[in-house]
Amino acid sequence: MSLFPSLPLLLLIVVTASCTETENCENVQKTCPVIACGSPGINGLPGKDGHDGAKGEKGEPGQGLRGFQGPPGKVGPQGMPGPPGLPGQVGQKGDPGDDLVNSLASLRSELDQLKKWLIFSLGKKVGKKFYFTNGEKMTFDEVKTLCAQFQASNFVAIPTNAEENKAIQDIASGEAFLGITNEETDGQSVDLTGKRVTYQNWHDGERNNVGSEEHCVTLLVDGTWNDITCSASFLAVCEYSA
Repeated sequence: MSLFPSLPLLLLIVVTASCTETENCENVQKTCPVIACGSPGINGLPGKDGHDGAKGEKGEPGQGLRGFQGPPGKVGPQGMPGPPGLPGQVGQKGDPGDDLVNSLASLRSELDQLKKWLIFSLGKKVGKKFYFTNGEKMTFDEVKTLCAQFQASNFVAIPTNAEENKAIQDIASGEAFLGITNEETDGQSVDLTGKRVTYQNWHDGERNNVGSEEHCVTLLVDGTWNDITCSASFLAVCEYSA
């Protein structure tokens, strides 16, 4: 049996196929005017986005009014400290402040006062008074100067009653000057402020003002008083308010 069909049969197949294609083409041509005259179809889905174009140049600023400045943004985190700079030149020494000067002056005054207090080896308190002595003998003017340096309230001790008189007697190891004089008061006893002395404890026969030169007063060992020349030397006893 032959693998290929006979020649007449092949020709028949080719002719049949050609006629079919011709009919289909005629049909398409007949329907084309109908499609053109019909309603438009529904839009299809959008296509994919294209790539961004190149960035254009910055334009000129607009001519309109400038808006208000917005609020400042939040403070960012603190950055790392930078390296230390080079040391600057040493400036000139400034003047000490007023507070420092006053403090130093006050401290120096207190130290001086303390040194003076250390001179006194004995002291006694009676009521609202302190009595101190340095155990040295000196003239009345020297005693006044010494007590003034110690800022004594009444300078040289002046007893105003028997108790104070006894206190001065107890701390004195001998005769001591009292802050009493009659040099400028016609024999009337007054203290160093000129105030009349009301309490008195004169020794028998005293206030005799021998030679009209005994204008100062000393406390004797027994506690009584004696008028004496101011140039004589006796113990210094100073008085302070408690």
